Amino acid sequence: MTDLPRCAWCSPDPLYRAYHDKEWGVPLHDERALFELLILEGAQAGLSWFTILKKRENYRRAFDDFNAERIARYGEADVARLMADAGIVRNRLKIESTITNARATLALREAGGGLDAYFWNFVDGRPLVNAPEDLSQVPASTPLSNAVSKDLKKRGFKFVGSTIVYAHMQAMGLVNDHTTDCFRYGELAGERAGASRSHRTTRT
Repeated sequence: MTDLPRCAWCSPDPLYRAYHDKEWGVPLHDERALFELLILEGAQAGLSWFTILKKRENYRRAFDDFNAERIARYGEADVARLMADAGIVRNRLKIESTITNARATLALREAGGGLDAYFWNFVDGRPLVNAPEDLSQVPASTPLSNAVSKDLKKRGFKFVGSTIVYAHMQAMGLVNDHTTDCFRYGELAGERAGASRSHRTTRT
């Protein structure tokens, strides 16, 4: 698969290619995975995504595999432990925001939903397909990410600026921003169309 056309941002590194080919832009509905991506996108602030991707397994180990219930109970001893962990980004604000976001996530679930329902309700359950021809047409934020960011902040989430939120939307497949020359663009656009047809058939 090394000769397949990919988005220009994807480096030749096998880890990066695997993320691009198998995860980025694929519609995601798993609560734990959605929470993980939200935290990792926030951890990326000021850094490259590749830096975070290489530390991903360390994050899973350090943060109880992104179990929101466990993280919500973290206290000062856990913050100290994480600040001493060289396998993650040792930024106190980012570490503390992970705990805050775990608690906000639980509050979201208690309100009658979760991250899955929350994010997908913004697009009526169907991914947005932007069809950018090159990276210059891929935005860093949109009016939708502005709205989601504003709402998340009202709900107590941290490190959820519009740019971070849009990156999360791209990663979780809420929006398909693979460029049209990338082999994944057509595959994901086709999956969306198939899902739409299936949905219509189910309703009739």
